[in-house]
Amino acid sequence: MADWFRQFLGDIMGHLSLEQTDNLLTSQGYISDSAITMSVYLADQLNKPLFIEGPAGVGKTEIAKVLSLAHQTDLIRLQCYEGLDLNHSLYEWNYQKQLLFLKMSEDQKQSLDQKEKEIFSDDFLLKRPLLQAITHPQRPVLLIDEIDRADEEFESFLLEILSDWQISIPELGTIKAQNIPYVVITSNRIRELSDALRRRCLYLWIDYPDLEKELHIINQKVPEIDQKLAKQVAKFMQEVRQLRLDKVPGTAETLDWARALATLHIDHLDKDMIMQTLGLVIKDWQDTRHLQDALSELLEKVGVTSKLDG
Repeated sequence: MADWFRQFLGDIMGHLSLEQTDNLLTSQGYISDSAITMSVYLADQLNKPLFIEGPAGVGKTEIAKVLSLAHQTDLIRLQCYEGLDLNHSLYEWNYQKQLLFLKMSEDQKQSLDQKEKEIFSDDFLLKRPLLQAITHPQRPVLLIDEIDRADEEFESFLLEILSDWQISIPELGTIKAQNIPYVVITSNRIRELSDALRRRCLYLWIDYPDLEKELHIINQKVPEIDQKLAKQVAKFMQEVRQLRLDKVPGTAETLDWARALATLHIDHLDKDMIMQTLGLVIKDWQDTRHLQDALSELLEKVGVTSKLDG
């Protein structure tokens, strides 16, 4: 990217430059690229949620974790699932504590209005992730993870939060965000999300890494690994992803496998070791059989033999 364009963006946006954003990611051990760095930078400066799609295990969630460390702020995570409702995402009242309070205050001379005001106060409010993010004293990172697993009704409710950054609690009134959080929304594309949500966000697609990037990630995250082994692991994973698997392994599986092999003090791949540790890479029995059938061909492409004399 031209220096004049970097300077131009810095002038109109202020705050962190692209280089500083990239340094923040790098300082936390995240292997970024120009598209990721630009997206994180603009999402921050434009105060827009960063909506990240891509296969499982390619580092979508990791971006939120890195941002919280880089900005030295809390990470508030909302893990989405089918049936997620307001009670688990926004707030609910601590009914047991309210009942205990009413029982203990039976002998006190308080009016009904006074008791009602007392039990519907912050002391009895259970803040779930969205409310925690809105009321946080310091700008937090809000991770809305795997939103494609949630129902469309929750997605529609989320649009209101992302638009106004305020919520209405009948017993307390309207609560506005003290600091609009950094927002990272992830999706594995289990279902298609609405255009309304997409329009409110800055979009980023993260794909499986190429060979060079995957090798860089392995060396960064597993520095104790033998270099010959690291190259073989990276090449092998590249070939595995070309198979027609139901659950394609991501970077997370690559790192699990690399750490395990390094722990075992392995300095090269061979067929026996791959078979013994295959459960770190493949997480489906049909995929396991498919890979086993194709293993000889994969090893030939990677340049590995049973005795690894090549």
